Amino acid sequence: MAIEIRDSAAFTRVRSRRIFGFLTLPAIDLGNSLAPNSLIPRFAALLAPASGERLASLARLSEQTTRKHFGRAIRLFAPLYLSNECINSCAYCGFSRENAIVRLTLGLDSVLKEARHLAASGHRNILLVAGEHPKHVSSGYLEQCIRALRSEIPGISVEVAPMETEGYAALVGAGAEGLVVYQETYDRATYALLHTAGPKRDYDWRLAAPERAYEGGFRRIGIGALFGLQPDWRAEARALAAHLDRLLKSCWRAQFTVSLPRIRPCSGGFQPRSQLSNNEFLQLVCAFRLTFPQVSIVLSTREEAAFRDAIVPYGITAMSAGSHTEPGGYTGEGSDSLHLTVRGNAVVATAEQIESGATSQFDIADRRSPAEIAAMLASHRLEAVWKDWDAAILSAT
Repeated sequence: MAIEIRDSAAFTRVRSRRIFGFLTLPAIDLGNSLAPNSLIPRFAALLAPASGERLASLARLSEQTTRKHFGRAIRLFAPLYLSNECINSCAYCGFSRENAIVRLTLGLDSVLKEARHLAASGHRNILLVAGEHPKHVSSGYLEQCIRALRSEIPGISVEVAPMETEGYAALVGAGAEGLVVYQETYDRATYALLHTAGPKRDYDWRLAAPERAYEGGFRRIGIGALFGLQPDWRAEARALAAHLDRLLKSCWRAQFTVSLPRIRPCSGGFQPRSQLSNNEFLQLVCAFRLTFPQVSIVLSTREEAAFRDAIVPYGITAMSAGSHTEPGGYTGEGSDSLHLTVRGNAVVATAEQIESGATSQFDIADRRSPAEIAAMLASHRLEAVWKDWDAAILSAT
């Protein structure tokens, strides 16, 4: 029997049959791919084109593996965008320097108000996100933001421009415990094609960022690839898996997460160079879960609500909820500092442009509130985990 996740009704049919014990799943024969020291070949075998019956089997094994290692816990978090200023020219990103967008960098008071709004909605884990612009987003600014928030929010992670080890150590010292840095694409030719100007053009500097972050003291590190940038999604996935495998060996004291975002509409109008279908996305999640059973897999609000509901039992362990991808998006803070830039130069903005607020990095697909996401998880007998870290853990030891 195939697991169909193209719409929520099909998902309901599959889940109801499973609950009453009528879903029969055949065994998977991976042959020699299960041999010792063959992690990436095993991963590649799991990504081979799959029939509906085989996909159903993968999903069932992935769900069982997830429950074994993570129980029914789903960690919830939200991004807090500090700034959409950026000096990089990246064809696929709404914040690209090339785009004529309304920009904003939040002051500390505004950052606090945004964080308190998230805390009031239940969040205890937030991800601070900023474009790469040394004038607006320096390491000193980031440290100030983290210090201002650490008494309000127990779990603070950052997704910012790659740094030297010393810069990462300063963020850890300020109170950050997690870092997210996506390679975007592991194909060097594609990477060079899509990153035309700015520090982000340096592929190797970005690739080594997780290891520098580990040396700097980060205890939770997230990596990922943006699917749709290169034509061969399986090749992208294999490269991401190889990177994760290497990091698990070289940075073994850290906890790792992996994210598999798909491109969403954004300023600049970039069109994906390939499409990853919903069933292929499910297979990708299953492949990572079965190959890396103890690594957390993140599902973002880039995905449609019905699809998130359908896929969450089959390997997901962390989800964003109630997200905004623009600075000031939760409260409207910073409206008096909005400005329009074109190719890095400030220009006069229209009243309509200013009224619309800061430009988002990409369009959100699932706009449900954190409470609605928690209720959805409960309907699947999964538990929303709002807080899983506190600095007191380290002080106690």
